[in-house]
Amino acid sequence: MSHVYKFTKMHGAGNDFVVFDAINQYVALTPEQLRFVADRHFGIGCDQILLVERPTLPGVDFRYRIFNADGGEVSQCGNGARCFVRFVHDKGLIGKPEIKVETASGVIVPKLETNGQVTVDMGPPRFEPADIPFVADARATTYVLDIADGPVEIVALSMGNPHAVLETCNVDTAPVATWGPEIEHHPRFPQRVNVGFMQLLHSRAIKLRVFERGSGETLACGTGACAAVVAGIQRGLLESTVEVQTRGGTLTIRWTGGDAHVYMTGPAVTVFEGEIEL
Repeated sequence: MSHVYKFTKMHGAGNDFVVFDAINQYVALTPEQLRFVADRHFGIGCDQILLVERPTLPGVDFRYRIFNADGGEVSQCGNGARCFVRFVHDKGLIGKPEIKVETASGVIVPKLETNGQVTVDMGPPRFEPADIPFVADARATTYVLDIADGPVEIVALSMGNPHAVLETCNVDTAPVATWGPEIEHHPRFPQRVNVGFMQLLHSRAIKLRVFERGSGETLACGTGACAAVVAGIQRGLLESTVEVQTRGGTLTIRWTGGDAHVYMTGPAVTVFEGEIEL
């Protein structure tokens, strides 16, 4: 039996989403349906599908679920979180500027700024290999990963989802299309990994391309931007506030080190609304 679903198409710095209000309509999509929605030729087209649900935890405003273009559910998406807070405000689901949102990796606190930008408290980064998860004998600042082209040096960490960050002298010529999927599926990352290619411009600015787990390269990746800045700060390359230039736009990341939370600020834009029969 088919069902008609209302949706909103949004993007955060070019990282695009199909958002379903699962509070005011019943939404239960199979992996096959999710892949169809994400398909840019036969469906709507997006990097991820976002569901806005009622919370299951006390003291929380909403539950936020994320599905990649391959139909698999993941635990965190930073650009999606900014679109999430823009969506619930635009739809009149909440009035206060700062909200608490339940995700599979914990509670995040996005805030709608007066200038229309959105700031998200992404929580603290995690570096222990078991928390990423990443196969290593012990925690280290950097690790050497063996791939077909030879050993590469990476920083491995979690921003609620796993990230591998490597430095490149030029993101435009970086082997994102070849190294990205190889590192994503590397056996040392048992749950796969998002792969960030970071070019250092100066101590307060980087360029970044990210090959996302389950979606391929996207125009921007919020958790990837957080991971890259944290990796750069850990290595003494970056200061505490950094401008991240992605192919889809600019994000600002703040982290003061240690157990401090990472804050991400950037745009969230509604593109169009519609209905789809599935």
